[in-house]
Amino acid sequence: MDHGSERDVHPSLGAGEGAPGRIPLAVVVVDRDGRVSHWSSGARRLFGAAKEEAIGRSVLDLLPVSGALPDDDEITPYGAYAAYDGLGPDLESSLDGRLNFPAAGRARITVPDRDRADVLWWSYPLVGPGDERLLVLAADAERLRRTEHDEGIAFERIAPGFALHTDFPGAEELARRLPEILPSMSVDESARIVAQVLELGYPILEFSQNDRVPVTPDWGVARRTERMARRERAARVAAEGLPVPAELADDEGEDLEYAAVRERLEFLNEVSGKIGTSLDLSRTIIEVSRAVVPRFTDVAGTYLREQVVAGEEFPDGVPDTTTMWHRVAVEHTDEPGRWDDVIPVGEAMPFPAHTPFFQCMTTGDPVLVPRISVEMGHAIASQFEKRDIRPLITGRSMLVVPLKARNVVLGFMVLLRHPERELFNDMDRVTGAELAARAGLVLDNARMYTFQESVAETLQDSMLPHIPPRMAGCDIATRYLPGTLLGRVGGDWFDSVKLPGARTALVVGDVMGHGLNSAAMMGQLRTAVQTMAAMDLPPAQLLRNLDDLAQRLGDSYLATCLYAVYDPIEGELHLANAGHIPPVLVRAVDGRSELLDLPTGAPIGVGGVAFESLRVRVDPGDRLVMCTDGLVEMRGEDIGVGLATLCESAAHPAASMDDACDTIIRSLNTRGGRKDDVALLMARLNGIEPEDVAEWRLALDPAEVRRARAAVREQLHDWGLARLADPAELMVSELVTNAIRHSHGHPVQLRLIRGETLLCEVDDDDHTLPTLLGADPGAETGRGLRVVSTLAREWGTSRTAAGKTVWFELTARRR
Repeated sequence: MDHGSERDVHPSLGAGEGAPGRIPLAVVVVDRDGRVSHWSSGARRLFGAAKEEAIGRSVLDLLPVSGALPDDDEITPYGAYAAYDGLGPDLESSLDGRLNFPAAGRARITVPDRDRADVLWWSYPLVGPGDERLLVLAADAERLRRTEHDEGIAFERIAPGFALHTDFPGAEELARRLPEILPSMSVDESARIVAQVLELGYPILEFSQNDRVPVTPDWGVARRTERMARRERAARVAAEGLPVPAELADDEGEDLEYAAVRERLEFLNEVSGKIGTSLDLSRTIIEVSRAVVPRFTDVAGTYLREQVVAGEEFPDGVPDTTTMWHRVAVEHTDEPGRWDDVIPVGEAMPFPAHTPFFQCMTTGDPVLVPRISVEMGHAIASQFEKRDIRPLITGRSMLVVPLKARNVVLGFMVLLRHPERELFNDMDRVTGAELAARAGLVLDNARMYTFQESVAETLQDSMLPHIPPRMAGCDIATRYLPGTLLGRVGGDWFDSVKLPGARTALVVGDVMGHGLNSAAMMGQLRTAVQTMAAMDLPPAQLLRNLDDLAQRLGDSYLATCLYAVYDPIEGELHLANAGHIPPVLVRAVDGRSELLDLPTGAPIGVGGVAFESLRVRVDPGDRLVMCTDGLVEMRGEDIGVGLATLCESAAHPAASMDDACDTIIRSLNTRGGRKDDVALLMARLNGIEPEDVAEWRLALDPAEVRRARAAVREQLHDWGLARLADPAELMVSELVTNAIRHSHGHPVQLRLIRGETLLCEVDDDDHTLPTLLGADPGAETGRGLRVVSTLAREWGTSRTAAGKTVWFELTARRR
């Protein structure tokens, strides 16, 4: 089946290009809704519909079945095909999804301009992820009749693509031709599959790295034909009164073999449907274990590499005797608790080179031990310290199968059968390998999802700030919700920045789009906002500079941003908006909430748009609620409804800031339909009382340093913070001395603010920020900031419109 080009598929069972037995095949793929998703040019010629009109249509409409052909004289040369009708449900049952195993048959299809077409068909259900449900191959029976007549080809030499006997000699040719029939199949990969097909002798479904690959040797055509031919020969021998040779009378054995093959195929399909229902690694492991016990085995122990359990990458190359393997599941039919103490889940251990487990994990091939002897039981048990597991394993049949994906061994399963049960055989070994291959891919998907989710969470956590719950004059609570479980990284963010004068900048932004690119853009903008906020730029100017920066970064992304500066001393909010939804202000006096009417502005990245700011008076206890549009926008609903719900829920009384945030989330998140990320920031604006602020204006005279020390000591005694007087006096002395030395003419400002901490700020008109210098015993200057850095709880510098501010904080402890 070639998805890259529209050409006939000409499968062959011969060894060369000129070998007889080629027939054109129609290739049709049906999705889970019963509609055609692939329609080859061979299908166009056989069924009369062009690809353009076939894709997306119901397959039952395109292939109306007129009925199975009767077994009459008209088709005597092909009477064998009539036997297909007994292989299972008819073609219509396959097409409408009532059949979950491969089948074949002969039917008449109503075809435009041809009345009815006599076709042979083969259907192969496709399992695993993806929309495709069924692969249908079909051939023109009339053309096949002419081929046999003209070229003398026996029927058993003709089958769709690659119908095989177990002794089929053309494996090399088949491996070469598989890539022409199946999508994304390399020659090396097809050679491996062919070897497995020859060993199985019945059809399997196998998974490649990127595609669901149907491996479909027809199990019915050749064997049913041989059986009918044998029956005819046996009937002729019996009619002549001669004894029927044994080789002509083994139908019962073949019927049993056919039933066993079909049962195993159904088992594999059933298991495939039970595993992989979740991307949770732990749940997937349990699904795999329970899928095989007790139907296939009595005990199933699952071991995974240490790095798989930890969600980490592991080194290249095969495992060795130092590789640690974690026992992650043990499922069994023995009496409860028999395995728990001796073989506990969660134990990690290496495996010696002489064990079948080491052989399995290093070769990547299943290892079959028909029965564990006393000697082998002792060798296996020797690695379990102070525990004798020999009674659990000796005498049992054991199969060790690798759990691998993309040619990497992730772990292995140890399967054990009770001594009284049938021993594992070669067919079980292949079935177990196929089961493990499917389980390995499911486990790898779960592992990669867990790893990627962990990376996404780490990235998102690193990009979102950890805001302290209390800033100068305000309390803050935040929430972040990813838009989807699979998209943990987005472009929404919030932040707070400490500003001079005990002010706090509050920011909420949203980069349009999702994924890593949006998150990366968000990280750049957030860093830029922090940098420009530290320069104490007015809100409108900050957004103007941010827009210019976005223009320089490129025109691929747009972002909205709401920037507010809270001054707790003045009791004022200074806000500017760049295309963001407005904030909600909840008044403490009467509990009334309102959307602040801000100039909206254009989103960041549009360019060339002016931004305006607004000042709003606030009272102690008022609450400011800022969020991204993912919280209030719902698909199919006007955003005004969400904003009204936001206002109503924000005004709801709550015991704490966290409870208030949770109330808002519950009110807006229960409506369903949210697909976008959500960032929510709430600030309770407590303010700072005038009696908690002390300010002094100092002349540019070195004598003012002594006055500053005395004023600070006296003020701290009045505030009940006498214990802070000595370190505060020393640090104020250093900062005021530096400010007087470097000022250009304007007086120095000294301010003390009492709150959760004691904040001290010294302002001067010099724009050069001081730096912390290395300790030099011979230097006469440079020790001031080192003293501050040593004694202060926190300290910093920032530029202001008039110059700079140097500040420090001490933990306030009242006497």
